[in-house]
Amino acid sequence: MHEESSLTVGRAKRVLAERVRPAIHSARIPLEIAAHALPGEPIAPAEGLALDYSPFRAGERWGPAWSTTWFRVRGEIPADWAGRTVEAVVDLGFDVNMTGFQCEALVYRPDGTPVKSLNPRNQWVPISTRAEGGERIELYLEGAANPVLLDYHPFLPTQEGDVRTSSPEPLYRVRHMDLAVFEAEVFELSLDLDVLIELQEELPETAPRRMRILQALDDALDALDLQRIAETAPAARALLAPALASPAEASAHRIAAVGHAHIDSAWLWPVRETIRKVARTTSSMTTLLDEQPEFLYGMSSAQQYAWVKEHRPEVFERIRTAVAAGRFLPLGGMWVESDTVMPTGESLVRQFSHGQRFFEREFGIRSKGVWLPDSFGYSPALPQLMRRAGFEWFFTQKISWNQRNVFPHHTFSWEGIDGSRIFTHFPPMDTYNSQLSGAEVARASRQFREGRVATMSIAPVGWGDGGGGTTREMTGRASRLADLEGSARVEWKHPDAFFDDARAELPDPAVWVGELYLELHRGTLTSQHATKATHRRAEQALIEAELWATTATVRKGAVYPHDALDRLWAQVLLHEFHDILPGTSIAWVHREAVEALARVVTEAGALATTARETLAGTGDRELVFRPVHTPVDGALGAVEATAPSGGVALTEEAGGFRLENELVSVLVSAEGLIISAVDRATGREAIPAGRPANLFQLHQDFPNMWDAWDIDRYYRNRVEDLTDVSSISGSGSGSGSGSGSGFASDGAAAVTIERVFSSSSLRQVISLAPGARTVLLRTTVDWNETEKLLKLAFPLDVFARHTAAETQFGFQERVTHVNTSWEAAKFETSMHRFVLVAEEGFGVALVNDSVYGYDTSRDVDGDDVTTTVRLSLLRAPRFPDPETDHGVHEIAVGLVVGADAAIATAEGQRLNAPETVVHGAEEVDPLVRVHGDGIVVSAVKLADDRSGDVIVRVYEALGRRATGTLEVAFPHKDIREVTLIEDELDAPRTGGDLRLGPFEVRTLRIPRR
Repeated sequence: MHEESSLTVGRAKRVLAERVRPAIHSARIPLEIAAHALPGEPIAPAEGLALDYSPFRAGERWGPAWSTTWFRVRGEIPADWAGRTVEAVVDLGFDVNMTGFQCEALVYRPDGTPVKSLNPRNQWVPISTRAEGGERIELYLEGAANPVLLDYHPFLPTQEGDVRTSSPEPLYRVRHMDLAVFEAEVFELSLDLDVLIELQEELPETAPRRMRILQALDDALDALDLQRIAETAPAARALLAPALASPAEASAHRIAAVGHAHIDSAWLWPVRETIRKVARTTSSMTTLLDEQPEFLYGMSSAQQYAWVKEHRPEVFERIRTAVAAGRFLPLGGMWVESDTVMPTGESLVRQFSHGQRFFEREFGIRSKGVWLPDSFGYSPALPQLMRRAGFEWFFTQKISWNQRNVFPHHTFSWEGIDGSRIFTHFPPMDTYNSQLSGAEVARASRQFREGRVATMSIAPVGWGDGGGGTTREMTGRASRLADLEGSARVEWKHPDAFFDDARAELPDPAVWVGELYLELHRGTLTSQHATKATHRRAEQALIEAELWATTATVRKGAVYPHDALDRLWAQVLLHEFHDILPGTSIAWVHREAVEALARVVTEAGALATTARETLAGTGDRELVFRPVHTPVDGALGAVEATAPSGGVALTEEAGGFRLENELVSVLVSAEGLIISAVDRATGREAIPAGRPANLFQLHQDFPNMWDAWDIDRYYRNRVEDLTDVSSISGSGSGSGSGSGSGFASDGAAAVTIERVFSSSSLRQVISLAPGARTVLLRTTVDWNETEKLLKLAFPLDVFARHTAAETQFGFQERVTHVNTSWEAAKFETSMHRFVLVAEEGFGVALVNDSVYGYDTSRDVDGDDVTTTVRLSLLRAPRFPDPETDHGVHEIAVGLVVGADAAIATAEGQRLNAPETVVHGAEEVDPLVRVHGDGIVVSAVKLADDRSGDVIVRVYEALGRRATGTLEVAFPHKDIREVTLIEDELDAPRTGGDLRLGPFEVRTLRIPRR
């Protein structure tokens, strides 16, 4: 029986592939082709249509990497095709295995109206559903010669990832551009065969249902004349109809399908190409919506809608119409599908506020859920932020990529660091690019982990990244799978409706507490340091610009720069996309990202400077503007500068140098290593004997597959300690410590170390300022490595059972043991501005200005316990950017001796937001003061609705309950709480009394009188 079944299946597959599918288009005639190759960047469609075109023939090559070629095709429908359905069929040189990662085109009519996209899995263009014969045809194709970079594994280093280094040779060869008759019955037969062939493969070998499908296939193929496919297709379909009409079991799993095209806002192409990918895809999808009345299409990322509105307004109007009809679904409520691990809390708030404001302004709707299928792990701060921004559900898929542990749920409640929970779903199909194949549909049923108590899951359906989205083949499969025996039931459904139904079906879901850690792509915390460092500066620059602009508006009547701040925030939010900020895009993307973010820093800095000068007035007093409110000493105002109290001693000792002030005493060895760091108040030593800190370590770093994405565990097996010193010297003047460190350089003592290693070199200045608890380590690295990872190690004489690493609006604790496979998998984890290790009564923190990855280990030697924290500084993967991180980088790290959570938070803030000195006439009182241990002001700004109300965001930073007060220093009306995106609450807490739970975030609206 097995042999007979195999023969039937083999026969059916061959007939489908070699006879039926080629017969979908029967009669063909070639179109007349002309072309115009552009030498530089893309041009507007109106310009493209007006180009001078030269003759071009099928078989000719076109398209150097990143170039655009405009094609004009003309033809006439033959008279004997009257009454037939006619399409253009175009093959630009496609490889169907690289859908979304190669050449693409958008088709226009002569009046400039976009029709649809062309790509490997979608090579047809509608011409006429019922031709009259004799019609003249003219179309224009905007062909993009994007190079194939994500080639078959292994991924090879390539210079094609930047227009400045790519090859000038043409990449593609046009195979054909034809007019053809579309045979609808043959197309439907192809889908009948496809669905039944794939379905039977997922059924038990001897199941009666499978046997009947095989018999139906044999009967249909016997009726099909392979030389007269079109004429005999109806008879073959009639013999398949009973097998397709058999209804699904009552217990069948239910799949809520939504059309989708996951389009990375930049990745293996620059942002300018994403703009065109989105236009192509949305053109195709609005066309498909018109043709398929049951079909629904969902797209996330307000930024992508904004691009279509700006660059293809006629397509945007089609989108707007389809949104109003409930067919085109804005999803996610975010500006882009952001990374959620590295952005600050304020950035994530702005992702939500900018996204939801755009959707409401353009379509009159709000997204009810957050749609993030592909980000690389999820911060435990997210549940609170989503809930406080008004979202009801969360959707992702990426955790199914875990290397080691299988996540135990598909539908569950996710709990964050503050106790907030959000209803969450992962598709058991394990993909966000479903084709509704038999294997995918069966997998959804088989793997659904809530199958005992729930019956439904989501399937995002369509080719992503310029692959064109959902195809008519996929909608055809969906119609056949709506109610089919042996299969899950498939229904086009809005995700909101799915989550409503799933919540009703599962009112008491299982709970997952803490971060959704992706056991893969750990290198994204470190790759492309310049992008990450500039992004962090841009975030802080905008927060400061808002603070001082708000203060200048309220105090001095200045005009608040709403438009400029919105524009600059949009740039930052775009570059938080999950292939930009994580450092996993081509060189072109990161080159432009650093340039764009640097402009944000400059422009936001100029806004802040103008506001500070307005506030300070004209005068000679030195005023220190303090831009952060710490849990230790507050701030947010400007006071007259005073000389730092105390001093620093620098002495030579044991071939090295001792740095000492009234709080700490630090001994630097002749090798430039920290061999002692003492908290002078307690006499407690932070560095274990014989285990020096500030140790640079170089690892071989060659992951199994995803170069820029991954750090695999075995990197630890090969390490070189960088202890050789080219020079070491001491200075009592603070030379080289840099005024941007966040600590006063006046009176600081410093030790400067230079090292040369491998193909690189570094210069490090270790400095200690008067009154400082933090030893600042400012390192300049000239990095020229290949497939290496640079770590900075700090063995600490602390018995730490947990690390506490800052995340958005708080910190997350992670155990330092590896009792289970879940803990062992977290061998590289994330931080923001600090990581703290502590035991009862004593702790040490590491603060930084541009680092996100770290690892922790704990060693026991007799009675001595050492906790080692190693910061990940730089990497050197070769794909997709073969020169990742090459060049000069500046990285500041602070060793905070005698730290707790409050001190670590404050020192991290100060390092990243240094004080600014302005000459003026008068001190500047803060607009608001917050009183209460552990309560921190995160943002002071004017309301997004431009009412002039002041918005103050506060959070509890130490992980415990807090009470306090908000003191407002300007005439105002009643203070009331609003959502994170400044919507009114049904029952807001009012007044200046603050009661916050652990890590709770509150947003307060203060109307001015």
